[in-house]
Amino acid sequence: MREPAVAGVIGWPISHSKSPLIHRFWLGKLGLDGDYSRFPVRPEQLGTFVRALPVMGMRGVNVTVPHKLAVMAHLDGLAPEAVAVGAVNTIVVGNDHRLIGHNTDAAGIIGPAGAIMAGRPVLVIGSGGAARAAAAAARDSGASALWVMARNYNAAGALLAASGLPGGVMAMGDLPPADTGLVFNATTLGTAGQPALNINLSALPADAVVFDAVYVPLETPLLAAAHARGLITIDGLDMLIGQAAEAFRLFFGAAPPRRYDGELRAMLTK
Repeated sequence: MREPAVAGVIGWPISHSKSPLIHRFWLGKLGLDGDYSRFPVRPEQLGTFVRALPVMGMRGVNVTVPHKLAVMAHLDGLAPEAVAVGAVNTIVVGNDHRLIGHNTDAAGIIGPAGAIMAGRPVLVIGSGGAARAAAAAARDSGASALWVMARNYNAAGALLAASGLPGGVMAMGDLPPADTGLVFNATTLGTAGQPALNINLSALPADAVVFDAVYVPLETPLLAAAHARGLITIDGLDMLIGQAAEAFRLFFGAAPPRRYDGELRAMLTK
């Protein structure tokens, strides 16, 4: 008898993650025998846990803060999109027990925002794993320029250089360029319990879009400020569901039933 497919998500902390709700929702809709759980993994225990995935009979795990970069040292190989992004948010255990790192974050950004970025400058706030995915998404969507706003100037410069796009590095709090098409918050600022991301949106054009990767709360201070200006916004659930859909295919070998996205969002926002 074939064992049920089991996957999960690792991070520190991890109690906030909604990923189990999403994957279990899709498993239930498809009638698949499987499960998906949260695993709190301290940074100093990361390598031990990851190398034990085959022993535990797991199909793989999603990877969230603060492990997206550090986990790469514990893997047997990287998929092309993980190499392009320079970060891993999904680990798949192969039939040969090799651990392969993937990145589905860029797909989660391109889904709702790819058309918006095409031919327009993009401002990414942050320089970590999510920012790397946003920069890759901007490049792959045909953005005309990339601006990176971050505390770490060197990391921001490296991210910009890796994208191959024109643009520049900005300090936190600088005014966004006046022709920006998309602002993407790739930091944890605005998450419940964290300080708000304070950025002046007054210079943005009326057709600019503000996209926040944070999804707890769903309306972050950044999105509230964008709404006050009458700007179009995209919340973190769109990215969360989009990146989860790609991971679900990798873990469970089936396409998630996206026709239920409305029901899924309603469940996640209760």
